[in-house]
Amino acid sequence: MSQRSSSVQRPGALAVQGGGGKAYGTLGRRLKVFANYVEIKKYPEGEIYQYDVVVKPERGDFKKLPPPAYMRSVFDAAMGQHRQGKLKGTAMVYDARKIAYAPKRICGPQESLDLDISFNDEGRTENYIIRLREAAVVNTSILTEFMTGRGNVDVGEIQAAINALDLAIGSVLHLEMIGFNRSFFTRAQSQPTSGGLELWRGFSFSIRPGIDRLYLNVNTAVTAMYTPGSLLDALTSILNVRDAQQLRGKLSVQTLREMGTFLRGLVMFIRHRGLQGRRKFAVRGVTSKGLDQESFDWEDPDKPGSPENITVAQYYLRRYNIKLSYPFLPGLVGRKNSVFPIEFCEIGENQRYKGHLDENQTADMVKFACQRPGENMSRIRQVLGQTDLGNQPVVKAFGLSLHNELAEVDARVLAAPTVNYSPSSREASLVPQNGAWNMRDKRVMKPGETLGYWAVLVLANRQHVNDNAVQRFVTTLVDACKNTGYAIKDPQPPIVYGNPHADIAREMMRACKSIRLKPNTAPQLLLVILPSTNTQVYQTVKNCAYTTLGVHTQCMQSKHALRPNLQYCANLCLKINAKLGGVNQGLPNAHMETMLRKKPTLFLGCDVTHPAPGEQHKPSIASVVGSTDFLGLRYAATLIQLPSRQEMVDKMQEVVVRHLKLFYKGTRTKPARIVFYRDGVSETQFNQVRDRELIEIQRACASVENGYKPEITFLAVLKRHNTRFFPMGRDGDKSGNCVPGTIVDRSVTMPGITDFYLFAHAAIQGTSRPTHYYVLHDDANFSADAIQQLTYHLCYTYAICTRSVSLVPPVYYAHRVADRARCHLVDMGVGFEEATSLS
Repeated sequence: MSQRSSSVQRPGALAVQGGGGKAYGTLGRRLKVFANYVEIKKYPEGEIYQYDVVVKPERGDFKKLPPPAYMRSVFDAAMGQHRQGKLKGTAMVYDARKIAYAPKRICGPQESLDLDISFNDEGRTENYIIRLREAAVVNTSILTEFMTGRGNVDVGEIQAAINALDLAIGSVLHLEMIGFNRSFFTRAQSQPTSGGLELWRGFSFSIRPGIDRLYLNVNTAVTAMYTPGSLLDALTSILNVRDAQQLRGKLSVQTLREMGTFLRGLVMFIRHRGLQGRRKFAVRGVTSKGLDQESFDWEDPDKPGSPENITVAQYYLRRYNIKLSYPFLPGLVGRKNSVFPIEFCEIGENQRYKGHLDENQTADMVKFACQRPGENMSRIRQVLGQTDLGNQPVVKAFGLSLHNELAEVDARVLAAPTVNYSPSSREASLVPQNGAWNMRDKRVMKPGETLGYWAVLVLANRQHVNDNAVQRFVTTLVDACKNTGYAIKDPQPPIVYGNPHADIAREMMRACKSIRLKPNTAPQLLLVILPSTNTQVYQTVKNCAYTTLGVHTQCMQSKHALRPNLQYCANLCLKINAKLGGVNQGLPNAHMETMLRKKPTLFLGCDVTHPAPGEQHKPSIASVVGSTDFLGLRYAATLIQLPSRQEMVDKMQEVVVRHLKLFYKGTRTKPARIVFYRDGVSETQFNQVRDRELIEIQRACASVENGYKPEITFLAVLKRHNTRFFPMGRDGDKSGNCVPGTIVDRSVTMPGITDFYLFAHAAIQGTSRPTHYYVLHDDANFSADAIQQLTYHLCYTYAICTRSVSLVPPVYYAHRVADRARCHLVDMGVGFEEATSLS
């Protein structure tokens, strides 16, 4: 049964309970929710021994460690052979690289222990020596000190103990599923997708410290895997042909490069009638020519001493009497530059795809992963019952005992704020229900620049979207803008049709030239009607608009032009108004003054985005946005290019100085307080990022004016985590998720620090993920209630939609700016240092 309280309290002083003076909120309706956490009833409070592991082949050394699955199999075989002998019955767990843990000491601190093992893989036997040497003694009592706040323990100091217990859990799961780090998958409920891939379901398992308790966090997961079997079938799927014969003479350099990227590192098996059984190899690349052209020097065994240059296709004919069916295809390059025909190769099982998913694959992945909260909770409970972790010998050997039920935790639901529109609206203010509202009877708070110079560029087929359809849509849009209080001076802009496959910059320039401009004026907006959801066309339009033409664009799909809808057009109007300097909605001035204690406040949001795996040559990009008004409704953005995968933001002092000046320019006042929301930081980096960037912010303030010291509140924001909450009974919304305003700041939060999980939005589909906020520094001494309410209510001020958003707007804007910058600049190969724009 859920527990409720009808009384709503006002934010007050900190409620200090639990470890380390942690602050809890009291505001809102109380209830209980399920968390995807299982309480660990008992855990070791003694010593766990960490060992360096060196696996040495009988002959030579590894140039590169074999894949984790192979290393784990070798180690497990050695454990099976030596556990009752040299290991004296001691269980060990191994990370499949260089570290292992044991609950008991297996050799002296200055000694090493060698375990020999003969390992059979695919019919080939290899002899190894595994050398174990004590590297550290992990005192697990530090976990209790951290969770209770009795010691001054940093989260980084407990990682060794957490890793050991994670590996103990993982060692059991590896027997049942295919594991990658802390995630484990099975092909039992897989689904094929395009491009030689399939989608697998699975789970993530990780040990998490909570308030006075240790938990096992279990969440559902999905991943993309290579489809095992014929490589030829996979390539025809990737290259979108029915039969490989269609590729004759059509393999461009770009296609060969894409094939190499897809296949590099994959484990393959080659099988043909000239071989006994099958042979295993790892792909290092593909040949640049077909096998009827790729040649090498070969000495026929029947003609010793007479080497000759022959093609790979000729070699297979003469050596094995096999005529290749597809000699025009390239070959796969393996170890020692061996070349193997694609038609004889099979993709090995259980290999994870780490590359980019294309648009169709991404859509399949989203649909595959989308499950209602009840379904996810049932799957988590099911896997806990099936694995029965608490009764596994290895888990017991490490002193762990688990509950079998999901934890019930206390939660609260905060009240939604009042949202204000223009006083001239029929409905000038409202309190949103379930995080959403509409623009009916509402006018924007402040209209932007009057739209007089604009054009419509149609990149869809003219027969599909004709002139009359476009004109009807434009008329509906103009009417919707008028109804929402945004004036459009030219209700009949020129309509230009363009080719999405041509030079889009030229097509956009042609549309701009069609606008009837007065002297010394420039185009304000291009309304671009796209042919589909193709992201490449969209990105190209945005690139050209912001890096070549310097014009605002509003993109839309052609299907909306065919069915003009007032509500859709009203939402489009919000985006146009914001782009041209307007403000759509806001919170009441008095409410903001109360939350900010009448102190002018600069809101800053920061996000760092990194290149995808395999794109190490591309830079990371930091985006910092800052508010330019008293209400946190208008923002400016600054971009900084960083070395690839760097998390720390260079030039933060210069960036903050810029935003202090922009705030002063917009308000004629220096901020008395700075609230900084920092995204893209993991828990182990908190102290490092906070200490460095806090100093940079303080230096920025001092450089503006001697003695200037505004209050600084520094929050870390985490969206990519595995914590989920499930409402009980009828406490959820119609999708089965927690309602907007649900907040959890107890039990499963971080010990010793004020942090909270917040559901600020209504989920449209699937299981909702809360955002995790951590207060790392707070000169302003916000109460837990005050910072929670401020963060939640800001989520109703996102400029371009009539919904509360899942992420506090300063971070949401920073994330969008960083992604857009990567689209504009990095993909175009344009280096950049900094750029500033208003939004």
